[in-house]
Amino acid sequence: MTPDAGSLAAPPVAPLTVPYDDLFWRDEYEPITESDDELARIVERADLPALLAALAAALGDPSILEGDLRPPLTVVDTYAQPHGGMTPVQVDRARSVALAALRRLRAGAIRSVGVLPAEQVDAILDFLTNGQPEYWPSLKHELDLAPDKNGTPGFTYADVAGDREFSVLVVGTGVSGIAASYRLLQAGVPFTVIEEAPELGGTWWKNRYPGVRLDTPTFGYSYSFAQKTDWPHQFAEGAEIRDYLVEVADRAGITERIEFGTRFESARWDEEAAQWVVALAGPHGTEERRFHAVISALGQLDRPHIPDFPGLETFAGRAVHSQDWDETVDTSGKRVVVIGTGASAYQIVPAIYEEVAQLTVFQRSAPWMIPADSYHEPMTETFDWLQRKVPYHGQWFRLWTVLLGIPGRFHTVTAEEGWHGVPLSVSAKNHEVREALIARMAEQYRDRPELLELAIPNYPPGAKRMLRDNGVWAEAMQAPRTTVVSSGVGRITPEGVVDGDGVLHEADVIVFATGFKASDFLDGIEVFGRRGVELHDYWAGDSRAYNGIAVPGFPNFFLIYGPNVNGVVAGSGHLMMERAAEYAVRAVGELLRRGARSLDVTEAATDRFVSWVDAGNRRMAWGQDYISNWYQNAAGRVVTIWPYTNVEYWAATETIADGDYTFD
Repeated sequence: MTPDAGSLAAPPVAPLTVPYDDLFWRDEYEPITESDDELARIVERADLPALLAALAAALGDPSILEGDLRPPLTVVDTYAQPHGGMTPVQVDRARSVALAALRRLRAGAIRSVGVLPAEQVDAILDFLTNGQPEYWPSLKHELDLAPDKNGTPGFTYADVAGDREFSVLVVGTGVSGIAASYRLLQAGVPFTVIEEAPELGGTWWKNRYPGVRLDTPTFGYSYSFAQKTDWPHQFAEGAEIRDYLVEVADRAGITERIEFGTRFESARWDEEAAQWVVALAGPHGTEERRFHAVISALGQLDRPHIPDFPGLETFAGRAVHSQDWDETVDTSGKRVVVIGTGASAYQIVPAIYEEVAQLTVFQRSAPWMIPADSYHEPMTETFDWLQRKVPYHGQWFRLWTVLLGIPGRFHTVTAEEGWHGVPLSVSAKNHEVREALIARMAEQYRDRPELLELAIPNYPPGAKRMLRDNGVWAEAMQAPRTTVVSSGVGRITPEGVVDGDGVLHEADVIVFATGFKASDFLDGIEVFGRRGVELHDYWAGDSRAYNGIAVPGFPNFFLIYGPNVNGVVAGSGHLMMERAAEYAVRAVGELLRRGARSLDVTEAATDRFVSWVDAGNRRMAWGQDYISNWYQNAAGRVVTIWPYTNVEYWAATETIADGDYTFD
C-alpha cells in the first residue's frame, strides 16, 4: 500500500460527559421506612467503617465519626479482621452511632447525596485511613463525591489539537481496553477499537470453564467510572463480570465502535509520517491501516500455555485448555484428567468432581490457599438493603474494600535477610503464616494424612499465586472418585495420560489448567519501532517497560497491563489497569498539547523504573533465587508482578514527567 493508503480514521467525537464520572450514578435512593428495631438488626450485621462513612456523607456531618472509632486497619496475616480490626468496645459504640445516624436519615427523608465539600471528604478519609493522608489522592481517584476525583483525562481533543488529524488504535476489549476507550471518549480523541473475538470481554469472554469466578472481592474489581453496587456474589462469577463489562461498554457508547473479529497482526513505525502502519486481519482479509498512536490492551494472561507433552496429538478423547473451554465438552459421567493445580484448576475441579465418573488431578506443586469462607457466598440481605436505602453506601463499601487492599499482605511475604527457614519460608511472619495455613489444611485432611502430605507446598507462602480457600478444594481432593498424581506427566496416549511412574490414567477428557505465556508479552505479534527494531528482539526475552506502559524506541505505543503491572498480595489489579489506560490517554494529550508528532520514553527513565521494580521484587517471596513461578521470564527475572502498593502506582502514573520523554 502507498503511504496514504488505509484509513487514519475514526471521526472526531464529542467528549463524553458522565455525571460524577460514574456510569452507574444513582440520583435517588429508596426511602427508609423500617422501625428502630429493624434498623438495629441491620446495623448489627453491617460492615461498620463503610456504613459510618456513608452516613456521615449522606448527613453532611463528619462529626459523627468520633476519633476513638477510627478502624485501626489491622493488617491481615491469615484471617480477615472484621471492621478493619475494631475492638469490641469500638464496635459497640460504632453501632450506637450508626443507629442514631440511620434514624436521622429516616427522619430527614434523605434520599440523595452530591459532591461533598473538600474538607468533608478529607475528614471522612482521615477516619477511614486512620490518619494516613498519603492514601488520600489515590482514594479520591475512586470517590465520586470528591470534588477532586482525578481519573478524567483533563483535556479535550478540540481544545488541544484544533483541526489536527489524529487517531488512536485500541487493541482489545477486556478490562483495559474498555478503560482506555472510555477515557478517549471523555477526551473526544478519535479512536478505533478492534477485538479478535466475536464478542467483548477479553479474558472474561474467553474463560468460560466450569466454576470460573473472581479470586478477589468483587467490589475491588470494578471501574472508578462504573461503580455498580448490586452485585449478586461476594466473589463474582465469570458471567457476572462479563455482563458488567458489556453493560459498561453499552452505557458508554463503546460497543458500537468495536470492530469484532479483527486481529492485530503487526505494526511498523513510519518515522517520516510519525504514524503506525498496522496490519489487521479482519472478516474481509488482511489490510494495512494507519494510526498516530496504538494502545495495546492485550494484557498478560492472553495466550494459553500447553506444555509439549509427548504423544499429545494422539489422544483419542477431548482435550481443552481452561481458557479455550468448549461448551460442547461434557464431563458428566466421564473419566476426566485435569493437569495443573493453579487458579483455574482450583475452580474447575470443585465444580465438576461430583458429576464425573473418575477424576485424576496431576499436581506439579501444591497451591497455598488463604482462608475465604465467603468465596462462593452471595451478597447478604443486609448489604442489599444498605445499597438500596443509604445514599452511596455501596460506593463507600467499594472504597473501603480498595483501602483495605492497599497494605494487603505485603508484610507476610517480605523476605528477611539471613532467615534460617529457607526454602520453606522467607521470614518469621511468613513462617507464622505457613504454620497457620498448614494447621487449617491438617483439619481439612484429618482423615486423609497421605493427602495432607501432598497438599502442603514445599515453597514459602506467597512465592506463587495464592488461592482462596473455603474448603471445597480439600473436599474435591478427598472425594471417592478423585486420584491425585504428583509424579508428573510422562506422556499422553490415545487412552489417557501416563504419569511419571509409568501408570496409565484412562481419560475421556483432558483439561489443561497449565496457565499462560504470561511473560511473553504480545506473543505472536510483530511490532517494528524506530530503525526497524522489532519489539521482541529489543526485549531479547526480558520484557521491560516504563511504568509497564512505554518502551524506548517505540513512540506513541502504549501497553496496558504490561510488564510488572500485576498485583498479587495487595491492592487492585483492576485499578492498575485503569491507571495505565489513563496514563496512556494522558500521554496522548501531552503530545497534542505540545504540538508534537511523537513522544518516546528514554532509556534512562526506563532503566531507573526497572531497577526500582527489580529491587522491590527481590525483597519478596516470589523474587527469591530458589523460586520458580510464572511471574518470571526464562532468565528468572520477575517480569509480571508489581512489588509495591497501588498508592505508588497511582503516583507513578499521575504525570508525564518532562525529563522521562523526548518529544518530536
